[in-house]
Amino acid sequence: MSNVSRVAEDSMRTAIAPTGGWVRQAAALGAWLAFCYAAAATGFLVSQGEWFARLKTPSWNPPSWLFGPVWTLLYAMMAVAAWLVWRNGGWKAHRWALGIFSLQWLFNALWTPLFFGAHLIGIAFIDIMLLWTALLATCVLFWRVSRPAGALLAPYLAWVSFAAVLNYSIWRLNP
Repeated sequence: MSNVSRVAEDSMRTAIAPTGGWVRQAAALGAWLAFCYAAAATGFLVSQGEWFARLKTPSWNPPSWLFGPVWTLLYAMMAVAAWLVWRNGGWKAHRWALGIFSLQWLFNALWTPLFFGAHLIGIAFIDIMLLWTALLATCVLFWRVSRPAGALLAPYLAWVSFAAVLNYSIWRLNP
């Protein structure tokens, strides 16, 4: 077997067989799920209330019932994406990718308290643009480590792009 074939075979085995046993892998996936869903917890701290109902919104504003299911799915996809990168070498091998992922998570967690809690629509827009930028960088970095991980973040990037346009529109309609 040539050296190139041996390296390719070892790479495939590493990509298929996770580092550590299944208990460690399951615990790590659980930790990533808990981490990602913790950003959603900020939504429980503040409510839309009457303030949001009084705002002018664009005609294409989605119904409020849609946001819960969409975010539930997106947080799960984020967690699996981070887990796929983590299991391919851990923090030591992918500190930039996982660090930028954590940064975008922070911007994600801050948006709801800024928008719905503090009613700072313009500051929330700045936050979502920082989120979008960090998320785009995360997508690129994750794609380089694991194409499935990068692909799992594509719907999240699309949703944040839509949310940024919506945030901006609401800001402009409510000076």
